[in-house]
Amino acid sequence: MKQLLKNKKKHHAAQFLKKIFGVFVVVFLCPLIIAAQDIKATAELDTNSIRIGEQVKLYLRIQYNVDNSKQIIIRWPEIADTIRKEIEIVNQSKIDTLIPDKNNPFQFVQSKIIYLTSFDSGYWAIPPFQFRLEEDTSVFYTEPLLLSVGSIAVDTTLAIKDIKQPFDQSYNWLDWLKDNMYVVYGSLLAILLILLIIYLVRRFYKIKPAVVILEVPKIPAHIIAIQKLDELKNEKIWQQGKLKVYHIRLTEIVREYIENRYRIKALENTTDEILFGFRNVAIDEGSRLKLMKLLVLADLVKFAKEQPLPDENELSLSDAYDFVNGTKIELSINTSLPA
Repeated sequence: MKQLLKNKKKHHAAQFLKKIFGVFVVVFLCPLIIAAQDIKATAELDTNSIRIGEQVKLYLRIQYNVDNSKQIIIRWPEIADTIRKEIEIVNQSKIDTLIPDKNNPFQFVQSKIIYLTSFDSGYWAIPPFQFRLEEDTSVFYTEPLLLSVGSIAVDTTLAIKDIKQPFDQSYNWLDWLKDNMYVVYGSLLAILLILLIIYLVRRFYKIKPAVVILEVPKIPAHIIAIQKLDELKNEKIWQQGKLKVYHIRLTEIVREYIENRYRIKALENTTDEILFGFRNVAIDEGSRLKLMKLLVLADLVKFAKEQPLPDENELSLSDAYDFVNGTKIELSINTSLPA
């Protein structure tokens, strides 16, 4: 009795395992089988028979379905210059993807056209093309094809003739003009453009006689400064009580001389900036001190309302003369003319 119960339990356990296996097959394997069946690769020739040197189109297609949960990437077969030594590839198009059925947006077809030719007569088999899925090891093959290449029939009973010579074709200047229309029009346009340029040059550009400009010798900076200092001295401005005007005029004459003599922007700079500008200028220390004294005294008169003594006013004018004479450049001008 115990043995019977034991056998019965084993039978129930086996039945249970079979049901579990069946559920596994239905749940996991069936979708893979169905998905594999949804992918179909085909190859088709537009004609199965050609003559030597003619071309034939080979249509390669692969059809598949996709859903939102899985992306399908197709790996196309590598196609070289020849399918086999008797069949050559002339050209091939790019891979085109389309939806053949608008009612089924999840079905796609990838296609390519390969142009074939052959120069060997006979019956040549085109082997299957292999497609692969990127995400797994699934492989899909097209059906093999047969291409018949026929030779050109030659009537051996006829005599062999030479190649016909080309026909003579009349060719005149009108034909040449038609063949070289762009050259003719371009040449005429260039000639008209050249004539227009010549006309404009003669019309608006007239050769004028050369103008001789007599350059007047430039007066040296120290001569101008001395003349202005003499004028200031003769005006006797400070003696009239115009101390500020006097020192402004005096420093303007000296600043203008510095600009013309040393190219230092003395008219725009302050006293400190002017003295700093002389840091790399080779002048004697006496001239530098005299320049500093007259500029500092003028600043005190202009900005601090300083009232200098008569001797200080005369000394500033004397320092200005000494500074100009101590730093001037004497130019020797040869005025003699050749005999």
